[in-house]
Amino acid sequence: MNYQVLINRENEYEKQDFQNAKYATYTNSLGEDIILEKRTLQAFINLQSEFITDIKLDINSGYRTIEDQEKIYNEDKIYAAKPGFSEHHSGLCFDLFLIDNGVVVDDNETLKSDKYKEFFKKVEKKASKYGLILRYPLGREVITTYPYEPWHYRYVTISTAKIIYDKKITLEEYHRLFRRSGILLLNKKKGMTSRDVVNIVSKRFDTKKVGHNGTLDPLATGLLVVTINNATKINEFLTAYEKEYEAKVLIGTRTDTGDVTGKVLEKEEVTLSKEQIVKMINEFPKEYLQEVPIYSAVKINGKKLYQYARNGEAVELPKRQVEIKSLELLATTPTTFSFRTTVSKGCYIRSMIEDMGKILGVPLTMSALKRTKQGDFSLKDAYNLAEVNENVKLISITDALQVKTEELDKNLAKKIKSGNKIRIDENMVLFLEDGKELALYLKMGEYAKPLKMFSTK
Repeated sequence: MNYQVLINRENEYEKQDFQNAKYATYTNSLGEDIILEKRTLQAFINLQSEFITDIKLDINSGYRTIEDQEKIYNEDKIYAAKPGFSEHHSGLCFDLFLIDNGVVVDDNETLKSDKYKEFFKKVEKKASKYGLILRYPLGREVITTYPYEPWHYRYVTISTAKIIYDKKITLEEYHRLFRRSGILLLNKKKGMTSRDVVNIVSKRFDTKKVGHNGTLDPLATGLLVVTINNATKINEFLTAYEKEYEAKVLIGTRTDTGDVTGKVLEKEEVTLSKEQIVKMINEFPKEYLQEVPIYSAVKINGKKLYQYARNGEAVELPKRQVEIKSLELLATTPTTFSFRTTVSKGCYIRSMIEDMGKILGVPLTMSALKRTKQGDFSLKDAYNLAEVNENVKLISITDALQVKTEELDKNLAKKIKSGNKIRIDENMVLFLEDGKELALYLKMGEYAKPLKMFSTK
C-alpha cells in the first residue's frame, strides 16, 4: 500500500489506492468510535503514550465517508476539504484534541492559540518517530492550500516522516522531490556491488522502486544506469542498448572467475609484444558464440550459475551470440594490455578476454574494467554517489524512450487508465497527463494496447 499517496485539493481520493488497507476501530475518551487504518491507529497509540501527565492527547476524527465529509464541508469550508478530496477518506489521518488537566479542548481557535504552541511543537517532534507528520504546518499555507492545523496528523511511515520533519517540508514538497521518476547516471566505484548502489539510492529517495541496467561486478567501475520509481518499468528498453568498456588485462594468468578476484587456475611466466597483441585485436571475431562465465547470474533450471560454481556442481554453460562492434588497443606493457570495446547486450568482457587468450595461446584474466557508455548514456554525464540527493537531476522517461508523446484530456485519460484499446498513428506512443507519464501504448494490428502503465500518484 502507498502510505505516501497525496490527497489534496488537486489530487482526488481514489478507492482503488486503498483496496489492501486494513482498518480498526478506536473508542476515544468521549465514548466515540473512530475508524483508522491499522498502522495509523498504532502510530497514534504510540504517540498518545508519550503524553500522559497534565495535557493528554486524544482523537475525535479519523476515517470519513463521502457523505460524512459533505456534511462537514457544508458547515466549515475553511478547514474542511471538498468531498472526494479529503485525506479522511483514506483513514490515514486523524484530528487531535487535548485533555488539559481533565478539561476537553477541541475548539480550533483555542488549539491554535499561543497557549498550546510549544506543546504542539513537542507533539510534532514525537510524532515523526512513529511515522506521523503534521499535515498542515504553520507558514506553509501557500503550498498545502490549507490554514495551519496543529491537530491534523497523517501517517506516512517512519522513514518518510523523518525526512519530512528533518527537512521541514510538506507532503506536497516531498512528492516533488522524492516521488520523481527517471533515470540516474552513476559512476560506480570499485569494491561496491550494483546492489549496494541500488540500496543507497533507494534510501536517498525513500523508495523501494529502484533498479539498474547491467550489473557491474565489485571489481568494475564506471557507468551504472539506475532507474527510479516509474522508470523501473522501462528497464527492458534500456538494457537492450550496446555498451562501451575500457578493460585492463593481466597476461599469464587464468582464474575461475575470469578476473583477478578469482582462484588462479593457470599461471605462466610469459610476455607479449605489442605486435602480437595488435595482431590478435585485428583477428578477433566481430560476431561469435560466447560462453557465459560460470560466475554469473544467468539461470539454468531455475538456479543461478554462480550457485553451481560455489556448490562445486557441474553444469553445461550456455552460449550467446554476441557482437563486437569496435575494438581498440589503448596501451601495452610486457605483462599487461588495455583496450576499449563496444559490444552488444549480453557480452561478458571477462569471457571476451579469455577468448583473446585462446587466440594468443596464453592465459589471460581481467584486472580492471570501466563501463564508459550504455546506448546514449555516457560516463561523463554521471554523478558520483556522494553527490546524489533528492535534488539531483534525473533523465525523464520521455527523454530516455525517445518516442512520440501525446498529452491527454481528462476523458481520454480515464480510458487510458482503464487500459482500453485505442487507435494510434505511430507504432508506439507515450501518453502524458498533466506532463506526467501515464502509459506507453504499442500498436498491435488495427488497435494499440498498453505496454506499460505508470503511476501518477
